[in-house]
Amino acid sequence: MDGVVTLDRRLANFRAALRAAESGPRDGRLEPPRPKPPADFAERLADAVDGEVVRTPAGTYVRAESAATSLPVDRQRLAALPGQPPPDVPLLCLDTETTGLGTAAGTYAFLVGLGWWDGELFRQIQLLLPEQSDEPALLAELASRIPRDGWLVTYNGRGFDWPLLVTRFRMARHGAPPHAGHLDLLPLVRRVFRHRMTDARLRTVEESLLDIHRHGDVDGWEIPGRYLDFLRGGSAGPLIEVSRHNNQDVRSLAQLLAHVETRLGDPAGRRSAHPGDLAGMAVAFGRERRHADALDCLEAALEGPPPSRPQRLTWSLILTTRADDPPRVRESHGDYGRSTPPVRVDRERIVAHRARLLRRVGRHDDALEAWQDLARGGGPHAITAWIEVAKALEHRARDPAGALTATRAAQAAVERARFLGRPMLRLEADLAIRARRLQRRLQRPGVIARRSQRATSGSLGSGSMVAHVSRTQSRSGSNEQAIVRRSPASALR
Repeated sequence: MDGVVTLDRRLANFRAALRAAESGPRDGRLEPPRPKPPADFAERLADAVDGEVVRTPAGTYVRAESAATSLPVDRQRLAALPGQPPPDVPLLCLDTETTGLGTAAGTYAFLVGLGWWDGELFRQIQLLLPEQSDEPALLAELASRIPRDGWLVTYNGRGFDWPLLVTRFRMARHGAPPHAGHLDLLPLVRRVFRHRMTDARLRTVEESLLDIHRHGDVDGWEIPGRYLDFLRGGSAGPLIEVSRHNNQDVRSLAQLLAHVETRLGDPAGRRSAHPGDLAGMAVAFGRERRHADALDCLEAALEGPPPSRPQRLTWSLILTTRADDPPRVRESHGDYGRSTPPVRVDRERIVAHRARLLRRVGRHDDALEAWQDLARGGGPHAITAWIEVAKALEHRARDPAGALTATRAAQAAVERARFLGRPMLRLEADLAIRARRLQRRLQRPGVIARRSQRATSGSLGSGSMVAHVSRTQSRSGSNEQAIVRRSPASALR
């Protein structure tokens, strides 16, 4: 019996020691008392962001409305651009602020910013989550504001904002609200305007395209911590800057859409746009197989005024989406693209893109002329141009002799590149195979007879291309005479 009493006494003493350790000083220093959270988070949050508390059976949320701004957008002209929504559907700009960078179940969207057009006015509201247990109320209000026939407008919303909201709806045992479409402006910026900027973050887009410079803005990495401090009983004051940050993000989406419509929506006014923007828009048109519009953009880019600096240093864009693009870095749902500069695109690359489109739409004469002009320039794209000239002369004009001469010009350019320390072994082998095939074809009796017949009928020309190829091969040390037959336009159709 004494043993049982002793054990109970020891257990009581141990519990008392634990209580004393939890409430007493540590290392001889007194800890400040922990602040007790106020009873109503919603009231404090509403006072900070100048909003109103909305209480529903599902919970409580805070709604803050901003002043409307005048921002007209011609929806007809906007709809004519690639990837844009129809002119008669409502648009809803959306941006979120979250407790983390993931889209898994543990990440909450504690602030959802929305913006829409009411005629020429752009209106905005914000939905804020005072406590995590009130999330069903915020999601219900968000679902009621997404039109079933409308389009969402986001910046990287396909990759982050909307998947996160879908996860939150599922966690609340509700389906995500349906909508007609989703316009993510990040791919458009990367394809059309990336050549102007060091990265594709929303803040960089604002400074480069919209002339918006934020002052005193909160950094994206601080936002989750500020909200979590508020939930632990901290002040709601730091969330004021978070609300302003989100408000500007949503407004920037609308301003970026208006900028695209104003600068690129009008085919006549498009002629004065930046050549790099036009080249990027041509890529966007080409992805939708609108080759006529793509050609119009490229021709406008070539007709535009020359840049103040060398073209190769100022005209650039990403022509294709590369699989090895650096990963996007997200900061506050709008700061992305801390990556290396994009692939440079100069005037010669635009000419090459135009030549490919001309061939695709069946304008083979114009395509051959464009490739020949590019080949005569002797720039970095001359090898590709000579190869395309050889293909056109062999397969369209049925002129193997001219194709062989163009192939030898390409071989000479590859040989010069090898001497300069830029070997192209695979291309050199392919050109050798092409040259041997054309030589065998020229040795056939039928080909020799047709050559003699064309020579006597005067169909062979002695244009500038003949002299240019002769000079090219003489510089490379070739002892063979270069003769290029300029085929008549009718033979290329």
